[in-house]
Amino acid sequence: MKISASILATSITNLSTTLPQLKHDSIDYIHMDVMDGNFVPQISFGEAITSEVKNLTNIPLDVHLMVINPEREVPKYYKYQPEYITFHIETTFFGVRLAEDIRANGSKVGISLNPSTPISSIENLLPYIDLVLLMTVDPGFYGQSFVKSGMKKIAKTKELLKGTNILLEVDGGVGLGNIQELSSLGVDICVAGSAVFKNGDPNQNGTLLKQTSKKA
Repeated sequence: MKISASILATSITNLSTTLPQLKHDSIDYIHMDVMDGNFVPQISFGEAITSEVKNLTNIPLDVHLMVINPEREVPKYYKYQPEYITFHIETTFFGVRLAEDIRANGSKVGISLNPSTPISSIENLLPYIDLVLLMTVDPGFYGQSFVKSGMKKIAKTKELLKGTNILLEVDGGVGLGNIQELSSLGVDICVAGSAVFKNGDPNQNGTLLKQTSKKA
């Protein structure tokens, strides 16, 4: 199990202190939740904070764009060389073209789905993507609990991805109480915010999440 630490759960004003202390053996990715206030109700951060994060850590970036008009917004992040750039299937009619453009600019492609979006909606995009990000909370509302239907949808997604090299990532309500089950279902990457940053040392928390996932 790999851990993508969501900086939404930490204070933006403390990034210069927090991020340089993170260790890559505990935290695999830095998850950047970019919210535009249109696709989701909240506004989080954009290019400026992404640039700052890039300068503060060598841990790869996992950029998750919760925005309308992703064709316009995605190219703004190419210069930061994220490991993954993920956009929502609900926000575009041009997913193939956008996915090809992301790959051409050196990042891997992620497709994200809200809890109510059927997994069948991405079937035709599978040859063009590297990652599926399932939202297990409604995006834009920090601190929600894992949706009850999430585990069933994860199992269906793993079935759809069988025979491919596409990774499965889960975002929302992940913690010590469910990461073992998520691992047993075949989730490759978990986005963790509060579970990493809210109590204790982030590196120790990241390591504990990984160790717990291995017990599956």
